[in-house]
Amino acid sequence: MKIHKQNNFDFLRFMFALFVVISHAYPLSGSSEEAQWIYKITNGQIVLASIGLNGFFVISGFFIFQSLQRSKTLKSYFKKRFLRLFPGLFILLILSILMVPFLYQGSIPLLSNKQFYTYLPNNLNLYNFQSGIKGVFDSNNYHAINGSLWTLRYEFSLYIALAFLFYLKGRLSLVKGLLLISFFMFFILFNFCLDRFSGASVFGMQGYHILNFSAFFMGGSFLASVGFDAIKKESSLFFVVAIAVSLIILLASIYFNFYSNIKHLMFTLLILLIGYMNIPILQSFGKIGDMSYGIYIYSFFIQQIFMVVFKFDLYELMIYSVIASIILGYLSWHLVEKKALFYKNKPILSLKRFTFKT
Repeated sequence: MKIHKQNNFDFLRFMFALFVVISHAYPLSGSSEEAQWIYKITNGQIVLASIGLNGFFVISGFFIFQSLQRSKTLKSYFKKRFLRLFPGLFILLILSILMVPFLYQGSIPLLSNKQFYTYLPNNLNLYNFQSGIKGVFDSNNYHAINGSLWTLRYEFSLYIALAFLFYLKGRLSLVKGLLLISFFMFFILFNFCLDRFSGASVFGMQGYHILNFSAFFMGGSFLASVGFDAIKKESSLFFVVAIAVSLIILLASIYFNFYSNIKHLMFTLLILLIGYMNIPILQSFGKIGDMSYGIYIYSFFIQQIFMVVFKFDLYELMIYSVIASIILGYLSWHLVEKKALFYKNKPILSLKRFTFKT
């Protein structure tokens, strides 16, 4: 019998993915991200994409830590991480390569274009992220084929960083301490040393994003280590009050222009509180599948194609790309990602399949 999830995180991930799609519609259609209503009312402190990405890293840190704790070996931990990330990515990249000949407008023959051959291996590698192929989408406002993939290397790097705690599984107090220290280290560096580190680059990853995403991820992991999920036993009144207080603090920080200084604390807490609030209609959302990853990785490419073929304005691109991304996210989950995850606790290749009766 399938266990029903008593949380709202499938819905939150879905909404965060759509925030990224909507946010990307602005620059890809020729508008500016500064045209977003939320950018205007927050005095330039927030765009929808930042809410989506930051929310992804909070939830990821929370559940990946729990996955590490459940894993009997590091091999099983990384196997689960590989199956969640790479099969869907691989299919996206293959489909992108297959579409390139129909989109190519380069000055040299496609088969003579080195970038055509490096696109798949570079992006599967994550750390050699290749945003585009010269001659594809050159006339668009952005040249990238799928600009969303740049965050995957940060995500995978944090999987690796968290894996070092595997050997301390029996010493939970020490694990909690290390996670708390890690969170405050990134929090302090982001708030007080950002100018020094923001321009730095490590394996192609920018200092600003390393500090920002790591603080959200480690914050989520720390709260998982102290058993934050037990909060679901609290009364509805507790959640209403806690969420209201968190929102008031965040709104005050936006009004007085210090949101960036407290977002890693209050936004992380708010997302996890909303995730465990008892909202039955949202808890059942996951029954249709976890479409968020598929929406995220396919949306940019779809938006770029729409701009080439239809030359949509902002709101046309926004509406049609949201619809198309949801459809592709649904197909990606049911046809690729879910099937891949079937093997997370099973051997991918079983010798029994290759035995013959005598």
